[in-house]
Amino acid sequence: MKTHPAFTHHAPGGVVVPLVLDSPHSGTEYPPDFGAAQPMQALRQAEDSFVDELYGDAPKHGATLIAARFPRSYIDPNRSFLDIDTSLLDAPWPGPAQASRKTQLGIGLIWRVMDSGEPIYSRKLSVDEVKRRITGYHQPYQKAVQQALDAAHQHFGVVYHVNCHSMPAVSSRVSEEGPGKPRADFVLGDRDGTTCSPDFTGLVAGTLKGMGYDVKVNDPYKGVELVRAFSDPAANRHSLQIEVNRRLYMDERTREKSAGFDELRDRLDRLVRVIAHYAANQGSHACAGGHDHAHHGHDHGHHHHDHGHDHAHGHDHDHPHKH
Repeated sequence: MKTHPAFTHHAPGGVVVPLVLDSPHSGTEYPPDFGAAQPMQALRQAEDSFVDELYGDAPKHGATLIAARFPRSYIDPNRSFLDIDTSLLDAPWPGPAQASRKTQLGIGLIWRVMDSGEPIYSRKLSVDEVKRRITGYHQPYQKAVQQALDAAHQHFGVVYHVNCHSMPAVSSRVSEEGPGKPRADFVLGDRDGTTCSPDFTGLVAGTLKGMGYDVKVNDPYKGVELVRAFSDPAANRHSLQIEVNRRLYMDERTREKSAGFDELRDRLDRLVRVIAHYAANQGSHACAGGHDHAHHGHDHGHHHHDHGHDHAHGHDHDHPHKH
């Protein structure tokens, strides 16, 4: 396991397969310079609580697991770094800024409001502190995911990426579909079939339905930045977002695990095993565990995704996204 202030990287064990999971919203370490006006109990409502634990055994199946340590309400790693909410700043933003529909809702790169609509800050943020959040947390997290995907793709010729989230049981006032709407057990997002092969989405949907779950695809969550930025199905780079309903495993009010947690974790472990087997069969070769892919003589210096370029290209912010 490798740790960084922004993330924890769990290396695969056993026979390594071209599968990378990431949990960008399960972080619980609140930086001291947050300066939020909301109490901790309110801020924690934004967390995808325990998602990193639900998928915690993925490395046993040869997968890499990367989990954020910081909270999404501090800065959201599932956003483009261009998604700046300039209304939060005490001075003009010096670089490019391209506000998305999420920013208009108040939940862009740095959130302005909670799901309830309550403002997070009673102050303006300085340009420097926003830059520090980007360089200290947002970019290191995205880079860690990118490098894991690049390493697997270079080694196997294919990579499968599962972007792991949880969702409230009922939609909130900042949800695209409006408040008060109950959610399915699982929602899979492949941005209308553009981020992974239909077979991959179908495999995950079918496996979950076979366990008795209600599964929807791209309704209401299609996937946001991480699946968009790191996917290229034509190049055998497949990304799929998985949303699990929090009512299956926790009390949303107290944020405590419920009696259903262990059962859900076991079932998600079965799902990961199925995905790992599928990914291994798509790859060019298997790789014994214990190897550091960065030292296989492969050149991982190439980047599928240049973080200096405009993340917003080809990006339609008008359809529903995960927040």
